[in-house]
Amino acid sequence: MRIGNVSRKTKETSIGVRLNLDGSGRASINTSIKFLDHLLSGFAKHGCFDLAIKARGDLEHHIAEDVMIALGEALNKALGTKAGIRRMGDAIVPMDDALVLAAVDLGGRAYAEVEAKFAKKRLDDLSSDLIEHLLQTLAANGKLNLHIQVLRGKNDHHKAEAIFKALGRALAEAVRKEPRRAGIPSTKGVI
Repeated sequence: MRIGNVSRKTKETSIGVRLNLDGSGRASINTSIKFLDHLLSGFAKHGCFDLAIKARGDLEHHIAEDVMIALGEALNKALGTKAGIRRMGDAIVPMDDALVLAAVDLGGRAYAEVEAKFAKKRLDDLSSDLIEHLLQTLAANGKLNLHIQVLRGKNDHHKAEAIFKALGRALAEAVRKEPRRAGIPSTKGVI
């Protein structure tokens, strides 16, 4: 089983993340930010990852950011050397009026390009301006290349939810074992 466990404690937060890449989509998430819990549950369900997160802290921004730091680190731990994985994945996910494209490359180069605009300042109990920052934080700490584009959508809730579902599906494809590949998925021989 490819599992990553991360504990992160700072003066501002206490975070625990357990990510099983070979799971079935079970999620047990309690960050104290209900909309973030909802987004991460969709990520786990549609990526078929088992994900457990327990987080507490002082401010919404600190909690959400540190959760994504720990999730990125857990992803790296679970992947190990990355031998035999497909490495790249993509997904286009609709959710009612919203349509989102997500593409990832687990090649070790951290980069995020996020094209998502939100009309509202808050998505329930999460600041909408955090969405892009959280995705960038995941990419930086997961050492992955991430492209997200909201192709269309009017409802901010639907756009955000489709982003995390698409991310889960794209990442599930990228971490999948490629039966024809035995080694590192790079012409350089290392990631």
